Amino acid sequence: MVIAIVVSIFLVSFGEVVLPKTYGHLHKLMNGIDFTEVLMGAMLNFLLFAGGIHINIDDLKEQFRPVLIFSTVGVVISTFVVGFGMFYILPFLGIHLPFIYCLLFGALISPTDPVAVLSILKQANVSKGLETKVAGESLFNDGMAVVVFTVVLQLALGDKVELGVENIGLLLLKEAGGGLLLGIVLGWITSRLMREVDDYIISVLVTLSVVMGGYLIARQMHISGPLTMVAAGLFMGNFNVKFKMKSITQDYLIKFWELIDEILNAVLFLFIGFELLMIKDLNHFVVPGLVAIVIVLLARVISIWGPTKFMKKTFSPQTVKVLVWGGIRGGVSIALAMSIPKNEYSETILSITYCVVVFSIIVQGLTIAKVANPKKIAIEEEEQESITLNNID
Repeated sequence: MVIAIVVSIFLVSFGEVVLPKTYGHLHKLMNGIDFTEVLMGAMLNFLLFAGGIHINIDDLKEQFRPVLIFSTVGVVISTFVVGFGMFYILPFLGIHLPFIYCLLFGALISPTDPVAVLSILKQANVSKGLETKVAGESLFNDGMAVVVFTVVLQLALGDKVELGVENIGLLLLKEAGGGLLLGIVLGWITSRLMREVDDYIISVLVTLSVVMGGYLIARQMHISGPLTMVAAGLFMGNFNVKFKMKSITQDYLIKFWELIDEILNAVLFLFIGFELLMIKDLNHFVVPGLVAIVIVLLARVISIWGPTKFMKKTFSPQTVKVLVWGGIRGGVSIALAMSIPKNEYSETILSITYCVVVFSIIVQGLTIAKVANPKKIAIEEEEQESITLNNID
């Protein structure tokens, strides 16, 4: 992604003079790509399935409460903190964004990107419990974020939306609940098929059919495709362990999805880098982008630190620090920003979103391993447990 950004900056600065044909072709290519459809409709489904298939369901059960709270309540808190922060600070920079669009930015920037998080956590060497918290939150918060984003976008566009708790609850139930249920059904059916025919070629083809066919079904039913893929991946990854699969079948299946994960990650981050070519006058939004980075990080602190105070299990300061710094934004935020219909505010939101995402992936992504000090976390967690037990006694 860094290489793509450097090339993009060079082309934007000197391309029309030095390499006019290359600049023209690349600009035309990026203009012709529907990034929202490519990411949300294709790449994300493969990446989420690959992420879900490698998560242990028992580890997820142990961390169910924090994962659920962070991926629902945390998203809502972050949305409003970012929305209010941008609304009151941007006017000092000469940018007047209506409150509803500030809230819209808060909704699209609040979900952490499972693609970026999962790929970086592999190298961070954090404890299994902490990895499950961060990965679980990023896998499941898309459903909540899409519902919030959809409601706010309809309000911003002037569409009539009933904001009652019942209507929003039904929307969330249909979007998230329907996606999870469909994923479990697909996972169960295909797992049974794989059990009957224990062959590595058929197993790979079956998992591919789940991802591609499952997305089309979810899209037709107007439910969450990403959550369908997460649920299907989780179910298949854990159900298949219960029966004795041939070692060659299991080996091929795991290696195939690891390869798909690596290839699509590389393509995705390359796309994010070259998206710079699509933004006009990005230099005008550098300062607002830096301000947005601070606001988004502050919102992340509040949305993580606040809920932990109401949980039974005590979180050590180091764990909270990793959860905050590990909340990496990525392609999902850019895809949502690009799905906003073109108007006088869409370019501003996209430019600021790009600044936040680039900072998040490069700075947070490259330093999370240093922030995540496994020994320090273990010592602090032991101290917190001993304090808790003493209080109970």
